[in-house]
Amino acid sequence: MSTDIDFTEVSFGWGDELLCQRFNLHLRGGRITVLLGRSGIGKSTLLRLVAGLITPQQGQLTDVRSSVAWMGQQDLLYPWLSVLENVMLADRLQGTRPDRKRALALLEQVQLAAVAKAAPHALSGGMRQHVALARTLYAQRAVVLMDEPFATLDVMTKLSLQTLTTRLLRGKTVLLVTHDPLEACRMADDILLLQGTPLQAERWPVPHGSTPRAIDDMALLQAQRDLFSRLNTDEQTV
Repeated sequence: MSTDIDFTEVSFGWGDELLCQRFNLHLRGGRITVLLGRSGIGKSTLLRLVAGLITPQQGQLTDVRSSVAWMGQQDLLYPWLSVLENVMLADRLQGTRPDRKRALALLEQVQLAAVAKAAPHALSGGMRQHVALARTLYAQRAVVLMDEPFATLDVMTKLSLQTLTTRLLRGKTVLLVTHDPLEACRMADDILLLQGTPLQAERWPVPHGSTPRAIDDMALLQAQRDLFSRLNTDEQTV
């Protein structure tokens, strides 16, 4: 079964700085929800609340802490482990027996089986993020939290990873933070615009069609333009 996530009357702040107050939000299970908004609005903080890394000062949040995998901007590969060993890291940390066959199958899916024995320093940035994706999949968690995982990649590598990630994470509950309107429009089942203090979430229409959407689709390009215009307006009114 897919895992829905609900914020119910959640309040949270850093010291005297209020982030959200009696915040309510429903995230559909088995879907990719994309969070957009200006820098510092609280996108990453919402991810940390879902992961249980920080605790609401008031209200309730669906407890998915035991079901979460995390993928961020930094691949966080261990330099002294091989690519294959990095993919199986969850087992190493939990003291369970690694499943080499499944790890190799995942590396095949992300097109890196040929470098399974290589050290991370021998890989490009894009290849390292492919390994991080395989490691995320290896954990077999129902909820995947992604904090700008493609932000530092070149355009072609980014598009390739968007496509691969969307396909391989289908059916999981994914919460993706990005600043890229094209990325949002390609990957999202649901788009949420975050704004204001205290925080508010506005649902934004997604283009028609299944994900990952083709980059030359006219509906996608129109949606990207509209979304960029809105984000640019929000940035200028701060």
